[in-house]
Amino acid sequence: MVQDVKKNVFKASEKMDWERHEAKYIVHIDQLPAIREYLADYCVADPNGSGEFPEYTVTTLQLDDHARSLLHAKEHESLNRFKLRVRTYGVERGRNKVYLEIKRKIKHVVVKSRATVPAEVWGRSLLDTHGRMVNFKSSKERACFYEFIRVTNEICARPTVLIRYCRESYFGTNDRYARVTFDKNICYQPTRDWNLWPAPETRWWSIDSEMGMRVPYSGSILELKTYDEAPIWMTDMVKEFDLVRVGFCKYQAAMRVESLFSGQAYSEQGESVDNF
Repeated sequence: MVQDVKKNVFKASEKMDWERHEAKYIVHIDQLPAIREYLADYCVADPNGSGEFPEYTVTTLQLDDHARSLLHAKEHESLNRFKLRVRTYGVERGRNKVYLEIKRKIKHVVVKSRATVPAEVWGRSLLDTHGRMVNFKSSKERACFYEFIRVTNEICARPTVLIRYCRESYFGTNDRYARVTFDKNICYQPTRDWNLWPAPETRWWSIDSEMGMRVPYSGSILELKTYDEAPIWMTDMVKEFDLVRVGFCKYQAAMRVESLFSGQAYSEQGESVDNF
């Protein structure tokens, strides 16, 4: 039965475009054991995870235009905004897939569209050739790919920063879609390259520090994701652990830390209490 639950919830998470609600919280590392114990009654491990806890590595290439318009839209809390990003899992190129995503925030709902391509064909040239060497699973996925190309070209988007972190992931057992993730060891490096797999010796800078998270401790990002209203066990968890919702954005935090490293000032208004 547990295997069936895993199959169903993970299948739901692989949809190429979907709407969902998200809420983020910064939690102290000392809280993790108690929260995991709580989740054991309501969740199963993400089948993609491995190790003592269901973990995997996520690498995200954030795209933006020369003026950082997508970053500024987040900072100014534009009611409708979006992110352009390219994502892969694991730290070696190997047989990993690459996911091209447009993540839109429309009022208070997150709408994500995604196209999947093999790692061996990923690169800027893939966008120039319009993916002619890729056999997409469906016409809908191909349409998501073309939309990614259209938006990227329309705003002249280019690589801005690479973000990497370890994700611990769980799915609710009795919910249509309820997911809990912990993002840990969050780091970044500025880049102008379309490469998702930088050399091992490349320097990464920490985001999950007191400076990066703007809290008096190094924390993890707890995220709750649902299609509709959050199940009761989620709302009870927020109350039990006295969690305070934040608007932590990894891209925004990386650019803020980078600006501080370069000696620039950063406005207090640059940090949001909304989430995306």
